[in-house]
Amino acid sequence: MNSPAHASGRLVAYGCLALSMSLVGGYVALSKPLVAAFPVLLLAWLRFGIAALAMPHWLKRAPDEPPMTSRTRWLVFLESFLGNFMFSICMLFGVSLTSAVSAGVIMASIPACVAVASWLFLRERITVRIGLAIACAALGIGLLALSPAHAPASPSASSTSMPWLGNLLVFCAVLCETAYAVIGKSLTGRLGPKRIASLINLWGFALSMPFGIWFALQFDFTAVRFGTWALLVAYALAASIWTVWLWMTGLRHVPAAQAGVFAVLLPVSAALVGVLVLGESLSSPQLVAFVVALIGVVLATWPGRRT
Repeated sequence: MNSPAHASGRLVAYGCLALSMSLVGGYVALSKPLVAAFPVLLLAWLRFGIAALAMPHWLKRAPDEPPMTSRTRWLVFLESFLGNFMFSICMLFGVSLTSAVSAGVIMASIPACVAVASWLFLRERITVRIGLAIACAALGIGLLALSPAHAPASPSASSTSMPWLGNLLVFCAVLCETAYAVIGKSLTGRLGPKRIASLINLWGFALSMPFGIWFALQFDFTAVRFGTWALLVAYALAASIWTVWLWMTGLRHVPAAQAGVFAVLLPVSAALVGVLVLGESLSSPQLVAFVVALIGVVLATWPGRRT
């Protein structure tokens, strides 16, 4: 039987995981105005740089934390390259070419992808329920691909809007997020949440630096409005600090498969921000795809009966 303290710790972990995924979905949708104002690679560099200025004290090793081994360093690099750097690039390019609602539907496939990755790398068994969840995720993405594309919000957007390519890039971001979840579970047993967040952000800053400097030398920063700068700071803090720390904190106390249930909040918050804040419409095929994808999420991550 679980003690009250253990149950309370689980509730706090669940809250961290839920808030983390909600913030991810929110900043995925709100990044659309940012990619309209900044080149994607410059935006990624600015994001990592702003976050690096906010958490240098998180780089210090805790007294009870063991020194990093070569394997841990390699995992930290992969966590940053796949789950931080490549996720940001694919997601930012993707949402610039498709809608936030479509991105939310595609990201609903994250739990099913995590289930497959857990079977491949963590030797977790895929049950019939997980197989059905994978099928639902595939069906949801298929329905989305067959749904009519959104009309562009402005004439300038019509020349750059490529929904099929945007959807493909968002799905690549899903694969990167899957690697982030699997590798992150290994890292939480070796490093503290704050140090993980600071280290992978520092790697992201280093990886994006050559592209960021090249675009910065050609970019007119004076043309960016104050509101856009404020949104950029909020995006950087949410994407590189708050969501990572919250996710790693919750993941330390919750099994990876069970933590996946909170990924349902990512597509929900992305779609809600797209509809309520960005003024996007939710078509009938997208609504059906969204519901099917969420059914897959529930099937993939609903806790099994304990013995």
